[in-house]
Amino acid sequence: MGASKISEYSRWDKIYRRYPLEVLPWELGRPRQFLVNMVKSGKIKKGKTLDLCTGAGTNTVYLARKGFQVIGIDVSHKALEYAKEKTKKANVNIPLQLASFVDLPFDDEQFDFVFDNGCFHHVEVEDRGLFIKGVHRVLKKGGLYLMTVFSDRNGPAWNHFSQEQIIRLFSKHFKIRSIKNIASFEGDGYTRYFYTVLMEKK
Repeated sequence: MGASKISEYSRWDKIYRRYPLEVLPWELGRPRQFLVNMVKSGKIKKGKTLDLCTGAGTNTVYLARKGFQVIGIDVSHKALEYAKEKTKKANVNIPLQLASFVDLPFDDEQFDFVFDNGCFHHVEVEDRGLFIKGVHRVLKKGGLYLMTVFSDRNGPAWNHFSQEQIIRLFSKHFKIRSIKNIASFEGDGYTRYFYTVLMEKK
């Protein structure tokens, strides 16, 4: 199942091969400020961490430098090549793995923290249930999941979410600690709106 799920999302490898990192909106070249704030505030503590859709590895490297024991996964070979280069330059040891975010290749209750910067909002509607159950499964009891998704303030779209939708999708498996609507100036020069959601495994 894992290989088939990777192939279903193969467009991401094509995107990373076709375009330079500088024009990809989500690749800022610096860690996301909401993640930095969460770590600095102590709301997220060091532990075994999974970075879903690690991309070029910017947030992954940040977490490793802050003492998190982090693993990064992505469906794109090319993205992982960029991430490997970044880990070498930063002199940090981060396991990076080609894997499906819908069919996570990890044991139950393995992670203290799962980080998701814009992964869930690219999960196909039919895969959302599998994705949510997978994140819940690999988290330890009381583990934290920090997610950022497109907000409906960007306008109507299949992957732009309202606060009510987020609560409806996740509240069965997670206790929602906080939901914030933020604006972010993205790498392509446009401002987009997101929800950052901190959740605790039930």
